[in-house]
Amino acid sequence: MEGKKKLTGTRIGVFGKGGAGKSTLVAILSQALQKQGYDVCVIDADSTNYGLPQALGMDSPPKSLLDLYGGMVFSGGKVTCPVDDPTPLINAEINLGELPWQYYVQNDAGITLLSAGKIGDRGPGAGCDGPIAKISRDLIVHKEDSESVTLIDFKAGFEDTARGVLTKLDYAIVVVDPTTASVEIAGDMRLMIDKIKADVLPATVHLENPELVALANKLFIEASIKEVFFILNKIPDTETEEYLRVKLAKKGIEPVASISTQPSITTAWLKGMRIQSNNAKEEIQKVIDVLEEYTDDSL
Repeated sequence: MEGKKKLTGTRIGVFGKGGAGKSTLVAILSQALQKQGYDVCVIDADSTNYGLPQALGMDSPPKSLLDLYGGMVFSGGKVTCPVDDPTPLINAEINLGELPWQYYVQNDAGITLLSAGKIGDRGPGAGCDGPIAKISRDLIVHKEDSESVTLIDFKAGFEDTARGVLTKLDYAIVVVDPTTASVEIAGDMRLMIDKIKADVLPATVHLENPELVALANKLFIEASIKEVFFILNKIPDTETEEYLRVKLAKKGIEPVASISTQPSITTAWLKGMRIQSNNAKEEIQKVIDVLEEYTDDSL
């Protein structure tokens, strides 16, 4: 399609330790992409964090897609954990125009938000959020008049990557704050994606059904992930940034952007306001530029 923007149709997952600033990055990156003419769809795949609608300037969250797909298997529903059952989600491609209005919300800028699901209201015994990971892994959102760039805000930590969510992404972004835990997660993510790109097969010893083993292997062999990028966040000073860059370089990681500590963002989270960051515009543009450049190179 002539004039199609470079990132249109891509799926970008955002990862990091708890408190690193994943949802903050999703909020400011989605706004920056929208201002540059992209149609943006955000999928909230964090099973316990309820703050993303507020961060995007929305009055209320959408209804959980977990309900749309029949609930989680642990409560008698239909959606299984991808570790136990790598079978793709049925009817994973949805057209927004045909989706009941309760399952998505849009802010005044036109950014669309969907929620894969939350476990807080599911009751005892429903604490495994694997089914939510399956929805976020497989969900493809179409619009009648345009294709979106999709940003997915994953749960904190590394667990969802082990569930195979990386296999259906085009790019991953890891947010790194000034902590040893963040550096370690960044290194683990770099190693994980390198292994996927090298066709290293997933762990399947726990799967007794040979068909499921073959399916799990197929998902990883056919993985669409192209690259992972790293962004420093909550950086208080130059000394801290330089120290982090040295630590990450030892793991073969060079961050593409660095966002400084911003008290206004902390205040916005506290007061339930939309997340905005004029001070980070230049660094966010670096992220968009590297994504677009890499997309050009991979075509």
